[in-house]
Amino acid sequence: MRETARKPRVAGFALFTLALTASFVALGVWQLQRRTAKHELIAALTERLAAAPIALPPAGQWAALNPARDEFRRVSFTATYAPLPDAMVYSSGSAVRKDASGPGTWAFLPARLAAGEMVVIDAGFIENTMQDRSVEDRAVKKLVTGQPIALTGYLRFPEAPGWMTPAENRDKRLWFVRDHLAIASALGWGAVAPFYVDLEQPAPQNGIPRPGALDVHLKDDHLQYAITWFTLAGAVLIAFGVWVRARREG
Repeated sequence: MRETARKPRVAGFALFTLALTASFVALGVWQLQRRTAKHELIAALTERLAAAPIALPPAGQWAALNPARDEFRRVSFTATYAPLPDAMVYSSGSAVRKDASGPGTWAFLPARLAAGEMVVIDAGFIENTMQDRSVEDRAVKKLVTGQPIALTGYLRFPEAPGWMTPAENRDKRLWFVRDHLAIASALGWGAVAPFYVDLEQPAPQNGIPRPGALDVHLKDDHLQYAITWFTLAGAVLIAFGVWVRARREG
């Protein structure tokens, strides 16, 4: 009778062990798949960042652009900064700019192309831990000259806010996520391109705001995570084997 009662318990624990092991193995395989995709992305981004800038695609092609294929492509064009309210986007540091590792704000300004379309420019970094509006106003005022200027930068696409992203401060025109479409709508910039341009050059004479070249370093811990999941799967099987052996000997 006792032996009969043991069998269902062993069978149930075996099924649980099998399910847990399969889950851990699946997670390990998923991490290996993510690692392959990450390596492909790193290779693509490295190629785009190293390529010579191309002419900004005409407005008729903008709808076909997408982040997977076009994020970080270098472009060159001529535009005039519009005399409209600028916006600042707070950052505690940048993963793509080695020279912007501390807190500050990114200056977002609308610029008009010769044909009339509006493109949003991230004109560069302003070291401003207190988000002092007067500091930011002085930094961007000299950019709005009414004269066209040759610009080179990288195509970027809007970010989605996370559930912990603070709400914008409209009084300071301060945002906490690079969603240029939401910024344009809030500040009355009108219709803007579906992308914004992360400015590489030129830099203002005093270097504020500070544009610059991007250097993308994506975190690649997927192999480590995969090994962890596979190790857990092995540990579960070993633990089950030890448990079964102990029951038999008992």
